[in-house]
Amino acid sequence: MEFKKYLVCCLCLFAITLAAQNSTRYNGEETNKIKVLNFGTFHMGLTTDENKTEFDENDEKNIKEVHQIAEKLAQFKPTVILVETVPDYNARLQEQYAEYAKNPQKRFKNPSEIELLAYELGRLVGAKRIYGVDHKMGYNYKVAREINNQIDNQTITEYYKNPFKGIEEYDDSNENNKDIPLLDKLKLCNADRYLDFLISINSDVLTHAGTDGNFEGADEAAKYYKRNLRMYSNINRINLKPEDRVFILMGASHTAFFRDFISRSPKYIMVDTFKYLK
Repeated sequence: MEFKKYLVCCLCLFAITLAAQNSTRYNGEETNKIKVLNFGTFHMGLTTDENKTEFDENDEKNIKEVHQIAEKLAQFKPTVILVETVPDYNARLQEQYAEYAKNPQKRFKNPSEIELLAYELGRLVGAKRIYGVDHKMGYNYKVAREINNQIDNQTITEYYKNPFKGIEEYDDSNENNKDIPLLDKLKLCNADRYLDFLISINSDVLTHAGTDGNFEGADEAAKYYKRNLRMYSNINRINLKPEDRVFILMGASHTAFFRDFISRSPKYIMVDTFKYLK
């Protein structure tokens, strides 16, 4: 009887120790994986996106609020910053960033989240490396409205009538959401619930659309997956070391895909975004 008690105690201790080790590895405290702060935003400047958030990128109050958020994110201490521009633009991107780092009073004619947030964050922590990882690919997100849908027209039609059903706090057209403080808006942008929604509305819901025997919706959705996979591949082209700390600033739909890719990565591990938004 005593031996059985001893055996049970040993097994319990082993299980607790194993769980603790797994938790430690998951939190990235004892791992050689590169730490990543995967941060999503709405586009603060000019954008071709169908859904736009009202934001005056030249308003001094707005700029101050963005810089206050950069101060919070600076706690992560990134060594590398990745943004949503194509790699071909890297020389110009790095030149502009260096100019801003020397003169933070510099103002850009049509700033985006890159000039407003990424540059300021990099300046605060003294980051030397900034790269664009975007990859441009067109896709027709309106395809379901342009074909004689023979797959599941009822589901996709009802979905498009009210895509924000159950998540009304994310609907920028809702008057109740107009005056949400910038910090709270960015917290909403990075919530898993919203990131899941962005994958659905930008791609997965299109699998309900197609003509008889064809896959027009799924094919368009695959293009968006392909674009994000290529962007992720661009990240993997960058020479990164285990001691690097990578801040990724993207439109939130890309953040959503990167979240899924990085969660399965043998190379990267995500930190908790909300830890740096307190």
